[in-house]
Amino acid sequence: MAPYLTRFFGNPSSQHEIGEAAASALDDARSRVARVLGLRAGDVMFTSGGTESNNAALKGLVLGSERRHLVTTAIEHESVLASADYLARFHGTEITYAPVDAVGTLTPDALADVLRDETALVSVGYANNEVGTIQDAAALAAVAHARGVPLHLDAVQAAGWLPLAGLGADAITVAGHKIGAPKGTGILAVRGRLPFEPLLHGGGQERGRRSGTPDVAGAVAIATALTLAEDEREAEARRVSALRDAFVARVLALVPGARLTGHPERRLPGTASFVFPGTNGETVLLELERRGVVSSSGSACAAGSDEASHVLLALGIAHDEARTAVRFTLPRGLTGSLDPVANAVVAAVAAVGSRG
Repeated sequence: MAPYLTRFFGNPSSQHEIGEAAASALDDARSRVARVLGLRAGDVMFTSGGTESNNAALKGLVLGSERRHLVTTAIEHESVLASADYLARFHGTEITYAPVDAVGTLTPDALADVLRDETALVSVGYANNEVGTIQDAAALAAVAHARGVPLHLDAVQAAGWLPLAGLGADAITVAGHKIGAPKGTGILAVRGRLPFEPLLHGGGQERGRRSGTPDVAGAVAIATALTLAEDEREAEARRVSALRDAFVARVLALVPGARLTGHPERRLPGTASFVFPGTNGETVLLELERRGVVSSSGSACAAGSDEASHVLLALGIAHDEARTAVRFTLPRGLTGSLDPVANAVVAAVAAVGSRG
């Protein structure tokens, strides 16, 4: 990023040497992202993160269409669910929440059953941000396309872990901070043939889909991070998956009543989420932090909420049990055994239980 925060701190829309250097960097970043996503450079726009990208995808593609029916699921990120709610309240869009099974899978048949002639868009998370369940994106895209409906894939959690190209998605969301780029950077790629109503109007930047002076340094950063993550993806996914499996097995063996949430196999390499009946998830988190382990009770975007996870409730988990959830997210580059972390979980749950 450094050159584009200092020597080449020009507006890429300006017709002078410094502006042209910034424009060249922006074009290169766009091309590098497009190669990883398997789309055209002109399809790629840079945003402030996953939340903006999801908002722009749903609102832009639904409002750009003459149809007013949106299909999503009840386990999506809040930025998808809140955008759907906005479209329903202010634009009369009918929302259908396609059913998922007890491990968070949306089957092609379940999707096919809810599609209509007036469906404008299907929006699905490639991998769930809380329980880590991975959807068969290519199969879902095929079902949607058979009815002439575009598919938006929220790939915020998947980037760096799962392949992003060749899935058939018509729109893809990526967030920079999930792959080592700065917070506040993001990507939304939308196939150029699709009508799209922008959230931001003005000077017509980003091919008219997102007006405003682009964050050139941020674009360079997220393109570099995405490229590096893709280069390392297969090896890191295999290695971290093995560490995760050993960690999950140890926790389930040593913590009475512990239960893994999400799909037992088709899950993100770095995600392990549990419920610990008889505890309180937030209290377990505090005990873990005292032992040097930092984890989460659900989505960081809902931090501070005392409500049970909407994802777990949608999976059919009872409210009281859902409030015992703890999620562990393992980073790329992780080395060594996770036995000390599992031991901390055993001690934390025992400590909370003894006080109860």
